[in-house]
Amino acid sequence: MRDVYEYAVIRVVPRVERGELINAGVLLYCQPRDYLCAGIELDETRLRALDAHADVEGVRHALGAYPRSCLGEEGPLTGESLGSRFRWLTAPRSTIVQTGPVHAGLTTDPEAELEHLLARLVRAL
Repeated sequence: MRDVYEYAVIRVVPRVERGELINAGVLLYCQPRDYLCAGIELDETRLRALDAHADVEGVRHALGAYPRSCLGEEGPLTGESLGSRFRWLTAPRSTIVQTGPVHAGLTTDPEAELEHLLARLVRAL
């Protein structure tokens, strides 16, 4: 049985005024399976190609908030439902780390789907 899932690409826009970005992760939510997870893979070389002076450690710290928020370990999302966490994490922002638009699909295995999306959308070819 395939279930509906939603996902958004997590991206880094090191110089917001320029609008250039790199994909650095995927956030995936599957309500029927009670699944919310973020896969993060920052390519420091690609980031530095857009901004040689990027605060890589600061970006890594900001990206780390996504998996922590999915788990509800700390912060303002502790105790919120998975759906509420996903909506909050995908809300539009004008910051260096942000998510793209939300897309949907069907899957039998959300964890495998997250890995597939990371390979397709984040990892350099």
